[in-house]
Amino acid sequence: MIRIFFITTAVAALLVSCQKPSSASNPNPDELLVENFGKIQDGRDAHLYTLTNANGMVARITDFGATLVSLTAPDKEGQLSDITLGYDSVTGYDSDENPYFGCSVGRYGNRIAHGKFSLDGKDYQLATNNDPGGIPCHLHGGDRGFGRRLWTLEEHTPSSLTLKYVSADGEEGYPGTLTAKVVYRLTDDNELIWEATATTDAPTIVNLVHHTYWNLSADPVTSINDHRLTLNADHYLPTNAGLIPTGERAPVAGTPMDFTEPTPIGQRVEADFEALKLGLGYDHCWVLNEAADGELGLAARLEDPKTGRVMELLTNQPAIQFYGGNFLDGTITGKNGTVYEHRAAVCLETESFPDAPNQEGFPSPVLRPGETYRHVMVHRFSAKP
Repeated sequence: MIRIFFITTAVAALLVSCQKPSSASNPNPDELLVENFGKIQDGRDAHLYTLTNANGMVARITDFGATLVSLTAPDKEGQLSDITLGYDSVTGYDSDENPYFGCSVGRYGNRIAHGKFSLDGKDYQLATNNDPGGIPCHLHGGDRGFGRRLWTLEEHTPSSLTLKYVSADGEEGYPGTLTAKVVYRLTDDNELIWEATATTDAPTIVNLVHHTYWNLSADPVTSINDHRLTLNADHYLPTNAGLIPTGERAPVAGTPMDFTEPTPIGQRVEADFEALKLGLGYDHCWVLNEAADGELGLAARLEDPKTGRVMELLTNQPAIQFYGGNFLDGTITGKNGTVYEHRAAVCLETESFPDAPNQEGFPSPVLRPGETYRHVMVHRFSAKP
């Protein structure tokens, strides 16, 4: 039986900061390392769990928002460094300024037009907590979505853990009691696997999304514009001024939206192209060429040419939202007092289509009793000389 091993915050921080693979990153390899991560606004304690693999990689996850707080990955010299943005304690994550750093978003990730949808002949009104272009929409689950909820640790090993959250019928306006689980696994193949499942007692809509901000250089004061991105997608979803899909699936060929070959993110981000103007850069959904049948397919490949770090992303979902950190503006202070400037990170969020509840031509996001929703993301890390 695997036991939970509690350590102090100072010792945990020291262990996680180790830059070379070492079994000393976990003094008790058969136990899960846990530390207190501070109190959330209602006074309850949040916890930080540390996962390790045989190669010295370390992933830290908090039960607040089922959030990935940090992940170390090796560069071409074998140096391990944290490649995510975030905060030093739960206080930052439980604040209004938090732009969904690392969290598990739900009940419905991305946008729903005007916060409205109909299901089985009944109309529902959700919070309109976002208004790009002056057009209100429901974003990432509402005023206090799954990324701002305290989850329960259900199962664990030194390299994996399962977190559970039960969303009551009517929470944030959604119908049905939804039982969601998120599993994090850190494998010896240098893969971080995020897997979300959900069941419901009444028809509802579901789109659980993982929202980590990546900077493979491990230097978050630098832009990700020089990162080379490949998206396995021949089409994207054009949007209106409110960043809601119009229903069209447009070809990427001959446009700045074409990442079918490795391309620096910043190469065309300022191009005179309507989609980029509406999103103030890249903040759009691409339709994946693979994974539409529910099996794992390659979605994206991200590479930092300086450090050699590579992240490949596989998923069973039909789409991926590529967000280039356009709204990071130097007003957020994150880990170790770092100020996160414009385009300091990139988000690659596999998902169902935005506004799918209102678009007949999109894959259905409806989950009914007796069915199980399942979303898998495999983040595969390597380094090239």
